[in-house]
This record gives sequence, structure tokens and C-alpha cells, in this order.
Amino acid sequence: MTPRLFRMHRWRLEGMARWLGWAGAISVVLASAWWVLVQTGVGRGPVPSASRTAEIAPSPLPPQPANSAPLAAAPVASQAPQAPGRAERSRELHWSFEQGPFGPTDVVISVPTSDGSARFPVLVALHGRGESRKGRRRGARGWLDDYQLGRAISRLAAPPLLESDFEQFITSDRLARLNQGLAEHPYAGLIIVCPFLPDVLKGESAFRQAAPLARFVVDVLLPRVYAETPALGTAASTGIDGVSLGGRAALLVGLTRPLAFGSVSGLQAALDAKELDRFAELAARALGQNPRLSLRLLTSDDDHFLDVNEQLSVMLGGRSVRHELTRVVGTHSYRFNRGPGSLEMLIFHNRVLRGWPSP
Repeated sequence: MTPRLFRMHRWRLEGMARWLGWAGAISVVLASAWWVLVQTGVGRGPVPSASRTAEIAPSPLPPQPANSAPLAAAPVASQAPQAPGRAERSRELHWSFEQGPFGPTDVVISVPTSDGSARFPVLVALHGRGESRKGRRRGARGWLDDYQLGRAISRLAAPPLLESDFEQFITSDRLARLNQGLAEHPYAGLIIVCPFLPDVLKGESAFRQAAPLARFVVDVLLPRVYAETPALGTAASTGIDGVSLGGRAALLVGLTRPLAFGSVSGLQAALDAKELDRFAELAARALGQNPRLSLRLLTSDDDHFLDVNEQLSVMLGGRSVRHELTRVVGTHSYRFNRGPGSLEMLIFHNRVLRGWPSP
């Protein structure tokens, strides 16, 4: 660089040197401050505390009624995320049958956890038509996944129930009655057996198709459930229920083989007015064979099948067939199944299959 150019840019070079000097000093100050902050812990994220973890304790079990099956142990809190609708107080079994009533089929069983000495009633729960279209593996999981039965089980283990548990489909009077019933007789657990149900029970052919379905449930499935799970293993402690198509199937199977069950129920059962005489006749014969059988129809104020269920109840009354008709709030929908459907089903059979009065 020539002397002339040096003189022209000397002031720039001197300014840059002064700036670099200040920047260096500032860097030293910032580095020192950072070291102090690190040593003192200021600015760190929250540190897990052993005492904070120790504060988490399992909830106490509700009081156990006399002569009831022992309650399962309270679940230990887990940091692992829970799958939606899965019960924290149960385990699952998945069985496949190559020789089902209508071809190969799957069955999912929810078994309450226990210390090994407890025995539980058995409930066969049949899904609706929507799950029939999902195939045997996904369809069999209808109650557990699509209807979130595990959530209902968890809530019944920690009453009182809230309106939100019923998806807002509940009156204050009904909610109070159910909570009072749970206070008197806490939910003590059911083994819930969920077979896949194809969409085959249509029209008059349903009364013929009920026979192979009933044989599979009563003669194949239930004996294995009794043998491989902590089931009480008696007809009086075994129930069958279902929603919509499943309600239709539950009535057909339960009333065809009444000696195998202590309770038979249908939730919003998909019935046809032209078939009601056949159903009434079937029910009269079933109660004649098993007078101790508890029969219930549950419908709702916005159910597609409200009228036919109420008509069937009238016809049953005309034949002096002892039964219950329960009309609640709600639509014919998945939302209903996740709320009143699951809860009302579990509460009813938990009580009836243990010989307790219905709420």
C-alpha cells in the first residue's frame, strides 16, 4: 500500500482496532458472567425432585361390600403414556379361532388385575354394525378402542361419576342414583369378553343364524374363558349384552340359550317391528326355562330404535315376562357408546351378576 493510501485509510484502521478492543473486553465480561451463572445453577430447567416423586401415591380402594368378590389392587402410577380408552386395572387377552360361527374370528378379553385369589363374573359384550365392517381383528376391539371401555372401567374404580363421564348424556337424578348405587355396592370388576360379530343377523334369517352364534359363545368360548381366566365360572355369574346390532345379537343368543346366563341385555337393540312377536315369544320361553334370568332393554330418548324397544317391553309385559326397560338420555352414536352405553352396561351387570339389586 502506498503512503498516500495508508494515510487515507489510517483512520479507518485505527477505528477498527479500537472497536476490536472494546469487543474483546465485552467478550471477556460475558464469558465470566456465563461461568458464574452455570456454577450457581441460575437459568437451568427444573430439576426432578425425589421428594416430589414420593408424593405420588395410589388412591385408596373403596370400601368392599360383604360377600363380594375381592377388589383388584389399586394401580401404581406410571410415567409411561397410557393408550386412550385402555383400563389401568386390567390386562388383555387376544384369541383367534379358525373355526368360528361364520368363519375365522377373533376375540379380545379384558381381565381385571388381581392378587390371584379374586374371581370375577363374565360379561360377553357385542359391538355394533360399524365394527362389523372393520374386519375381525379391529372389529373385536370395538368396545375397548372405539367405545373406550377402559375409560369407563377406570372411572367406575374411582367414583363419583361426573356428567362428563356420560358425555353429558345424563340427568341429575339418574347421575345421583347411579352414584348412590356405587357408594352402596362399588364396582368390583368384570371379565369382559368381546367377540367379533359379522353383520349377518338380518331379517328372519337372524333367528336361524343365532343358533351357530350361540353355540360358539356358549359351547366354545365361555368354557375356555372359565378355564383360562379368574372367572367365577357359573351361569348365574355370566351375562351377555351389546349395542345396536350387538344388542340384537345379545338378545338372540341369551334368549336362545337362557340356561347359560344370569343376565341378558340389549343397548339400543336394532329391532324390527315385524319381528317383535318372535322376540317376545323367545323371551317368554327363556324366562320359563330360567326364571332367575335378569332381562333388560335399554334405550334412549334420541335412539333410532326407541319405539320398537318400548313396543317390545309392552309385549313382554302382556306375556308376564319379567324384565326392565331403562330409558336414558342420548343419541344412537359412538358418543353414546363411550358415555352411557359403557357405564350403564358395566354397572348393571356388575350388580346383577353378584346378586345385588339393580339401580
